[in-house]
Amino acid sequence: MLSKPVWISLMKLYIWIVIASGNAFVCGSVMGEGRIFDGMRAESSNRGYPSAPAADKRQFTIFYPTPEKLMREMSTDRPDTTESPYTVDAGHFQFELSLAAYAYNDDGGIRTDSFGVLPGNIKVGLLNNVDLQFVFTPYERQETEGNSNADVADGFSDDTQLRLKINLWGNDGLAPPGLGGTAFAIMPFVKFPTGSDDLSNDHVEGGVIFPLATGLPGGFGLSLMAEVDVVYNGGEDDYGIEFVHTAALGHAVAGNLGAYVEYVGIAPHDTGAAYQAIGSAGFTYAMNDDWILDFGGTASPSNDADDFSVFVGTSFRL
Repeated sequence: MLSKPVWISLMKLYIWIVIASGNAFVCGSVMGEGRIFDGMRAESSNRGYPSAPAADKRQFTIFYPTPEKLMREMSTDRPDTTESPYTVDAGHFQFELSLAAYAYNDDGGIRTDSFGVLPGNIKVGLLNNVDLQFVFTPYERQETEGNSNADVADGFSDDTQLRLKINLWGNDGLAPPGLGGTAFAIMPFVKFPTGSDDLSNDHVEGGVIFPLATGLPGGFGLSLMAEVDVVYNGGEDDYGIEFVHTAALGHAVAGNLGAYVEYVGIAPHDTGAAYQAIGSAGFTYAMNDDWILDFGGTASPSNDADDFSVFVGTSFRL
């Protein structure tokens, strides 16, 4: 069990990482041919060994934006669960959102329908290898039916997070010796209880995410993620830990259309929940260098996960 003031330690860790990020490994600039999937992008970046000297982009900040000609390819954290290790270029903004999302779950005869409107992630590039993210859902509605009773909860969602992504290598195609063609990042985050009364657990939560991307033969891209979350256990009135692990495999279908499949596992410890196994699949379509459309869904046989969900969304950058 973790003590209740665990959020204080999370905030200290968050601040420490922000300060330490200034000394993080910073890569040069090499543009590859990949666009849709992080692993495909890593594969396309010449395996981390450019034929020409890479531009030094360390001088660019939120106050001194990266010139458009030096911006790397657009990379998003949606639509799959697996996060991208690539950051938004310094001084630029990126918006990732679901136009609509629906989830259904039937747990022992208790049916829950969830609707989310414009769940989004607003990102701003702070440094060449660091971006800040604000994740939120403006409106969510949950309808629960069972035992002849029906309950409705709606309002601002509880899922409001402040996240920091720090790319340690591979951001612009370069990597340390022996790690060519890969990209890796660390992402600490804190969730604040800003949601409506019926949707919020009224407790601060947080964690840290470790995303990795690499290319595979045949034009496939592989993205892996490990995540450790500190979550509130209402049954015990204390905190527990969730270990999240994911793997996503992507490939281009035709032109700018791509597809992916993904496995998501959630292993709880002292949270009052059971292991969750979730499958996911979807498509992305790049309208241009700065605008991507996506749609897909998830399915799970686990009692503590939604039976299925569907979504349609878009991402664009400025």
